[in-house]
Amino acid sequence: MLDTAPAVRRRPGRSAPSGRARPRRTRRGPRYGPYLLIAPTVVVIAVLMFWPMVQIAVMSFQKIGNRQLRGEPAENVGTANFETILGDPLFWQSLRQTVLFAAVAVTATLVLGTLVGLLLNRLGRRMSRFVAGGVMVAWATPPVTAAIIFSWLFGTTGGLVNWLLDLLPDALVGGGWSDYNWFAAPLPTYTVLTVCVVWQSCPFVAVSVLAGLKSLPGELYEAARVDGAGPWRAFWQITFPLLKPIFMVLVVMSVIWDFKVFTQLFIMAGMANRDAFNLSLYAYSEAFGSLNPKLGMGSAIALVLTAILLVVTAVYVRVMVRQGETA
Repeated sequence: MLDTAPAVRRRPGRSAPSGRARPRRTRRGPRYGPYLLIAPTVVVIAVLMFWPMVQIAVMSFQKIGNRQLRGEPAENVGTANFETILGDPLFWQSLRQTVLFAAVAVTATLVLGTLVGLLLNRLGRRMSRFVAGGVMVAWATPPVTAAIIFSWLFGTTGGLVNWLLDLLPDALVGGGWSDYNWFAAPLPTYTVLTVCVVWQSCPFVAVSVLAGLKSLPGELYEAARVDGAGPWRAFWQITFPLLKPIFMVLVVMSVIWDFKVFTQLFIMAGMANRDAFNLSLYAYSEAFGSLNPKLGMGSAIALVLTAILLVVTAVYVRVMVRQGETA
């Protein structure tokens, strides 16, 4: 007799059922390998950065002077240090000069660095390497060396800038440049400081912009040229939108660096010209600039400066997160 039982249809790609049950997948536990790899770095950062920041935060609420440095316990004063610095006109003057200097220096650094990066992108390979190597010399120069160089260039004794200005007609630049002191008043002091900082910082911006330009497709610029777009329009409609994340990083890094400028200003202006203080030099002056150090006051000023930079960083992170969500 013929077997008339209906055949069992099997879906393609599946084998016949067997008597052995399939093993169930067990949940894997948390992977500790990546955390173990980054643990040494986290420990080093915590020891070198977070712990000193905690110490500064604690010291900002204490009175620490010569007696405490000799071994006496520190005296807790609450918010007295912050009230003192907020009531000091020198603090607000230093804060204003810090903000104005950072605004001018960051803008000049980004503009000049972007122009140099665009120039390097237009040059040939050999010339681009040669110019980039020469530009990076300024970036590799230590701040102490740069401050000494510019102090000599703008110095009253044998200063090259004063000598060149004195050679120009008096009707063009005025007279009396041979003995002009650039570091006697805040405005000329910060003028020299801005030139020094921009000279050192723009190479990093230039190389970063150049690296971003090398990653952009050339077809976009060819299409822009076909449509009749000039270099200015191509920059604002193609280059800037595509390199906006790079520019955001450069802005935040430049703001942080320029807010913390200390070495150059310390060498150029010194401690006597208190009218030219920024927040970093003001904090150093209160903490170590006298026979009776006030480490609590200096820590309070440093904590305010740190809070400002943290706010700038938080704004940057928020903007980048929003851009990532809308991308």
